[in-house]
Amino acid sequence: MTLLSYQIFQTVVEQGSFQKAAQVLNLTPSAISHSISTMEKELGFPLFNRNKNGITLTSYGENLQPYILTVLNSDAKLQQAISEFNGLTHGSVKIGSFSSVCTSFIPDIVTQFSAAHPNIEIKIYQGTYDDVYNWLKTGVVDIGFLSESSCKELKLTPIYQDELFVITPKSYQNKHTNYVEVSELNGKKFISQRESTDADIQDLFRKYKLEIHSTCHVVDDISQIAMVAAELGLCIMPQLVMQNIPFDVNTYHINPPEYRTIGICTINEDLMAPAVKTMYKHILNYFNSINNKNSK
Repeated sequence: MTLLSYQIFQTVVEQGSFQKAAQVLNLTPSAISHSISTMEKELGFPLFNRNKNGITLTSYGENLQPYILTVLNSDAKLQQAISEFNGLTHGSVKIGSFSSVCTSFIPDIVTQFSAAHPNIEIKIYQGTYDDVYNWLKTGVVDIGFLSESSCKELKLTPIYQDELFVITPKSYQNKHTNYVEVSELNGKKFISQRESTDADIQDLFRKYKLEIHSTCHVVDDISQIAMVAAELGLCIMPQLVMQNIPFDVNTYHINPPEYRTIGICTINEDLMAPAVKTMYKHILNYFNSINNKNSK
């Protein structure tokens, strides 16, 4: 098998069809099909399920994909290193991020970086905490934004402290003007998300041994806040999420204050490709600037 066959395999996975992969790679559909068939013959097992609804990876293909991604990423790092030795600035960086970082920081980070490094391609992948973690582990992304509660065994470099707030309906009768005592949350009805997107909040509940009642389980921040506005319960949200929210709700500090720690992860800092290393440093400098402004 050749590097091209690995590239064809991964492009078919990303595009979901031989036809679209052929367009991306500027090859004929028959060439794509022949390459995949040759791979399957050499391996001795099928990589794709083919049916009238399209193609999907077989279990063999799913298990093989992380190894193919490793080969492709290693080749990309090699090419970027060669470019660096020749004084060139080409390369690519793949970044994984969760929603609130995507909306609050990624556009500015990418705009600034691209202005300084116009020949470096940047790809953004948005998902849940679990998505970003898995993308890092399988080599889909080079750098991932995660919170301290979701990075598991990966090394997290902290870059931002995001304050957590209690969000209530307008009709909620609070004892204090601008804060809620954490003990007052015990026994309250909450709108919850899956732990893959809500790990920081679940950690807070465990930290204070809070017993909460959840009748609504949603998968995104906006739906959660909409449920609060409809007086179906309370929720806890990071400050980043609450920017430009279109719902009429009350926002209270938590006493004592609670935060989620946001950071960036990479599988191995020592083996980052030149373009990835440049982006990694750019992100650190970007947040150092933000944190310095906030501390003044």
